[in-house]
Amino acid sequence: MALTTSPDAPVPVGEVSRLIGGWIDRLGAVWVEGQITQLSRRPGAGVVFLTLRDPSHDISVSVTCYRQVFDAVADVVSEGARVVVHAKPEWYAPRGQLSLRAAQIKPVGVGELLARLEQLKKSLAAEGLFAPERKKPLPFLPQLVGLVCGRASAAERDVLENARHRWPAVRFEVRNVAVQGVHAVPQVVQAVQELDALPEVDVIVVARGGGSVEDLLPFSDEQLVRTVASCRTPVVSAIGHEPDNPLLDHVADLRASTPTDAAKKVVPDVGEEYERVAFLRDRARRSVTAFLDREERGLAHALARPCMEHPHRMVEEREQQVTAYVERARRTLGHLLDRAQSELTHTHARVVALSPAATLQRGYAVLQKKNDGGAVVRAADEVAPGDELRARVADGEFTVRVEHQVEN
Repeated sequence: MALTTSPDAPVPVGEVSRLIGGWIDRLGAVWVEGQITQLSRRPGAGVVFLTLRDPSHDISVSVTCYRQVFDAVADVVSEGARVVVHAKPEWYAPRGQLSLRAAQIKPVGVGELLARLEQLKKSLAAEGLFAPERKKPLPFLPQLVGLVCGRASAAERDVLENARHRWPAVRFEVRNVAVQGVHAVPQVVQAVQELDALPEVDVIVVARGGGSVEDLLPFSDEQLVRTVASCRTPVVSAIGHEPDNPLLDHVADLRASTPTDAAKKVVPDVGEEYERVAFLRDRARRSVTAFLDREERGLAHALARPCMEHPHRMVEEREQQVTAYVERARRTLGHLLDRAQSELTHTHARVVALSPAATLQRGYAVLQKKNDGGAVVRAADEVAPGDELRARVADGEFTVRVEHQVEN
């Protein structure tokens, strides 16, 4: 239950300390994992004092144990080692200090560490933190490179010297941090976050030289991996040597086998780029020259054609053809007209020859009855004496009367 207090009814310090101790006593014994940062084995003392620190956070706690408990692992445990402690939390009321009373200490071996890292790797991979599609491309020519490395380390020297040798104008924003030990993870995480917050930083390089598996453990820490995964700035991992493969290599946007390799991958080589530009310029010049030469040859060939040398020749040839076609058409039409005129003359002659008027011109006459609607008289018995007939001759017509019929 919560303790009820007020300015008029405060609780003495001793009571508060006693209550805290009671709450802590109820916690019972727990298994705790951490890294030993301080180890004190006073000669003649029956108690060993340790400081156990969380590798991922800036939190530590004091641990005490009997000498015989520590002597059981003294050969394999030293400062910097990771251990698992079975201890009971204790509250030292006079100083208001929390500590752990260890009853058993177990060192965390390399095999167990590697097994834990493999399990963590599978878990992070299942979340998609190592997926290739989430990796960001590096800029071709970064203006400002963020570098996270140990102070005055070989990794820092390799990155700076090789990068400036390749591109003298490149600038660096360096963050010197602890790259191993209990302070490594929080310092590296803070440095990466600071560089990622700077808008002028184009790429971040996390570099460290080679080391043992235990030395490189900070770069497989889950907090650091998630920090790098959340960065907006591309991150290059350059940890250890070629065989080393911390989890940072998987989450980084680019893995470099060594710090020197990171410098080569982050900035281009000015000499190589100059040669590439010169090569492309020469190639472009040759391409343009070849194109112009080809077009000049094509133009010269086109100008050498007869139609280009004598452009009026085609018109003259077409004029002659048109003239020939006109004359041919005129002759054809003339022949057709002459033939048609001849046929018309012959037809006219036949018509004239067969015309009744021509017959009348030869002295014949046509007799027509006056009373029967002008019927033509074709036989003598068609008329009778006294009938009046109309006689039609070549120059006109006149009336005749039948006086008598002549018998044949």
